[in-house]
Amino acid sequence: MDLKLRGKRVLITGASRGIGAAAAEVFAEEGCDLHLAARSTDALEAVAQELRRLHGVDVTVHSCDLRSADDLARLATATSDTDVLVNNAGDIPGGSLEMIDEQTWRHAWDLKVFGYINLTRLIYGRMKERGHGVIVNDIGAAGEWFDGNYITGSAGNAALMAFTRALGGQSLKHNIRVVGINPGPVATDRFKALARRRAVAMFGDESRADDTTASLPLGRAAKPREIADLMAFLASVRSGYTTGVIMTIDGGLGAHGR
Repeated sequence: MDLKLRGKRVLITGASRGIGAAAAEVFAEEGCDLHLAARSTDALEAVAQELRRLHGVDVTVHSCDLRSADDLARLATATSDTDVLVNNAGDIPGGSLEMIDEQTWRHAWDLKVFGYINLTRLIYGRMKERGHGVIVNDIGAAGEWFDGNYITGSAGNAALMAFTRALGGQSLKHNIRVVGINPGPVATDRFKALARRRAVAMFGDESRADDTTASLPLGRAAKPREIADLMAFLASVRSGYTTGVIMTIDGGLGAHGR
């Protein structure tokens, strides 16, 4: 299926690893030129060089802290040609209400919640001026599951789900679509490191990390590419009437009640 994305300019945050890097790969394969943003310049450059080599696309690297209003403004100015924004950067810690103090909570939300909202505000305005655009928010299934031991993430993700639906519910009047994806467990480097730690705790052997995912559907977490492929489809004209909705990819965990 031709997604008709060739030549589009795509801005991806948190693009140095995990789902963000997988999204960069998918959009590059579709012939898109990329703006990749993250704090790690070296990691971004490594991703960019590989995509240029393999796909011959234009890739621009933006080293920035999305918690910083100045960095956000500079990024939005440098990417004013963006056709597709993928909000993906975020690192919210686990823990209960008693464990997460206000400073930690605000620090996490400054990146994952307000980082999404503030960058969207800047990019949405430019898309409105140009008369088109797509915004894809990578949110997270904890916004549906309401986990008290991941309360900062559950509350933040639920807020971003509401933000996505509210903005996407009226955005087509400007020929802009706003959609969200809620991944469940995804086999990112962070997930794999946690699995190794769980294997040590459970079995005394980190090499048994795969055994800790045996209860998941298909006995594994989702692959980052499985999330990224949906991002590309949602960003394409093949999904041109889709806005104000959240797509969940969790292997049926939510439907099954985990």
